[in-house]
Amino acid sequence: MKISIGNDHAGTEYKWAIIKALESKGYKVTNYGTDTNDSVDYPDFIHPVANDIQTKTSDFGIIICGSGNGANMTANKHQDVRSALCWTKEIAALARQHNNANILSIPARFTALPQAIEMVDTFLSTAFEGGRHERRVSKIPAHC
Repeated sequence: MKISIGNDHAGTEYKWAIIKALESKGYKVTNYGTDTNDSVDYPDFIHPVANDIQTKTSDFGIIICGSGNGANMTANKHQDVRSALCWTKEIAALARQHNNANILSIPARFTALPQAIEMVDTFLSTAFEGGRHERRVSKIPAHC
């Protein structure tokens, strides 16, 4: 499975720990995030992740910023991207089960690192339930 990951300066530590955990399980990870704690503009590191999901270059994305909001908003501007801002493993599971989310947005300043890794594991191991949820997910894209 291919995973794309992106982060701003608030998520660098989390990114490295998540990459290590994913690679230890055999996932192929593409790193688009900043590698330092120097202030950067999060969209520069989130758009490439969303592009990978949109073009099906990667199966899932993980994005990390301080609140998770800016990264989440940026990713959701892309067609066929359903990014979910999560702060517990239960919300991460529901994002997959009910919303068929394909990007997990993590708020680094509001989650502990072990909690973030647990959310990643849950997100990647939870299947979309389909059924009645499929109808709802199909109504998400704007048709202007």
